Amino acid sequence: PPLKDDPAYTKYFKMVKMGLPMDAVKHAMKRDDKDPTIMDLDPNKSLKSQRKPSNSSGTEVDTGPPLKDDPDYTKYFKM
Repeated sequence: PPLKDDPAYTKYFKMVKMGLPMDAVKHAMKRDDKDPTIMDLDPNKSLKSQRKPSNSSGTEVDTGPPLKDDPDYTKYFKM
């Protein structure tokens, strides 16, 4: 179901619709032990379709270069 129709989050999308500031809604989500970053997602798509895929162990897959080869950090490995 769309995120805005998910029973766990309907209350928060209604708060936004009623005109509450986004920070207040996110604070209410923290208070209720919900992930406040949900409010940054598209409310017309399901939560599952918007989450990043991960590898089999449940952690994110690192696709970047090794840290020693990263242009931003190579100078630290030369010290």
